[in-house]
Amino acid sequence: MIVIADDITGAAEIAGIAFSRGENVRLVCGCGTVTDGTTVIATDTRSMTEPEAVAETKRLSSYLSPLTSHLFKKTDSALRGHVVAELTALMQATGYERAVYLPANPSKGRIIRNGIYYINDVPIHETAFSYDPEFPAKTSVLNERFPDAEAKGIIMPDAESKEDIQRVIATYDDGKTLFAGAADLFEAYIEVRGIRNATLCFAEKRVEVREMTKRQNYSLTSHLSPLTSNNSTLFLCGSTQSKPLDLGIPLAPMPREVYDGSEDLSLWDTSSYAAAHSVILTMPYTHRTGKEAAVHLRTMMATKARQLVAEQCPQHLIIEGGATAWTTLQALGWTSFTITAQFAPGVVQMSATNGTLVTLKPGSYPWGNLFPAV
Repeated sequence: MIVIADDITGAAEIAGIAFSRGENVRLVCGCGTVTDGTTVIATDTRSMTEPEAVAETKRLSSYLSPLTSHLFKKTDSALRGHVVAELTALMQATGYERAVYLPANPSKGRIIRNGIYYINDVPIHETAFSYDPEFPAKTSVLNERFPDAEAKGIIMPDAESKEDIQRVIATYDDGKTLFAGAADLFEAYIEVRGIRNATLCFAEKRVEVREMTKRQNYSLTSHLSPLTSNNSTLFLCGSTQSKPLDLGIPLAPMPREVYDGSEDLSLWDTSSYAAAHSVILTMPYTHRTGKEAAVHLRTMMATKARQLVAEQCPQHLIIEGGATAWTTLQALGWTSFTITAQFAPGVVQMSATNGTLVTLKPGSYPWGNLFPAV
């Protein structure tokens, strides 16, 4: 199966779901070899301009078009991204006649009722997503947020439960419809279609693999905790949706002058890293918005992270926030990963080709049991 995601934390979330079901899962950034099992291709189209996002989608589509018998498009669960433009380009390139766009995640309190998107019963435009620097939620009505979707063959159904999502899939799963949306849709999609690793031929074997995976995850959680004294950890808090955790390790906040762009990174003091073996990089200000500011901030965070990785060689890199994660991994030149654990929905650990552990988390998701003492 092939999944194309519009940001890297969304890609990791999908990879974690497939991994938890016993799939052989690879995550690649940009383009890579498609292998047996599940290949999740992370892009950064959500952070691009719309023309750039369309061009990248067409490039990937051309590369994958002969291999699209099972194709899923992962999008943000908070309506962010160039949704209509990317789906239109993907349909044109792969031959799908229509698309079902379902960003609802009922398991996380994110539902669509009467065409209106709610987060824990609050319309999305009344939540913190209204302050998103690139895709602020100015309306909660899907037809207003995506006014040209219907004309482009994109269906946006309601969904308030897992059963609703299953009914949507059963209604439109005709081989001519591309499914696009959030994690709950993907999980229901693979359940309904019965997409599993080819070796899992019997129900008993599926149960065995799931139980084995759970045991592995529990073992990894205790063994790879970033809070142990001998585990050097670099933590990037690059999301506007959350605040840094109190983990008992030093914080290194980005100076206001670096944040505003009036000074370079030499002003950012991270000397505590060498003594503590771990550090949390944070952005303590929120007064800048817009595309230019967002690009500047994630570039500063990524550049600083690259310096510290070169100097300190951390065993574990933890990144919160999709745009920050993508920019950082690109700066490091790390593009291919093997999934090793899932600590919570969206909180996924991977092994880079150089052996460094990388844990990613979307900014608006909880940490789960990655930090059991917190």
